[in-house]
Amino acid sequence: MNPPRDPAAPARNVPISQALKDSEPLHGLLKRVAESRSRLESIQSLLPVGLRSSVRAGPLDDSTWMLLVDNAAAAAKLRQLLPHVVTRLLEAGWAGPEPKVKIQPRAAER
Repeated sequence: MNPPRDPAAPARNVPISQALKDSEPLHGLLKRVAESRSRLESIQSLLPVGLRSSVRAGPLDDSTWMLLVDNAAAAAKLRQLLPHVVTRLLEAGWAGPEPKVKIQPRAAER
């Protein structure tokens, strides 16, 4: 049996993959990120080629799935496609939550 950990002692190094597995909240977050990415993969073929690089999988919760886009033009086009996106998601087995579009420019690369 291991003695109790001294709070003043330095934390042991744990690989991030192990920390994600050991923490239920982090594991749940990781599952939602993976599901969001899978949803985006299932709709990629609906998106015009020029739009695909502007759309990113965003946060997923119980009521909304965010699709993040780089600019207003991409957002307008994607909003036009939302009925088709919903249909494709249902065909792929992704019932709810409803997709929403949010403009979120990418951070400038340094």
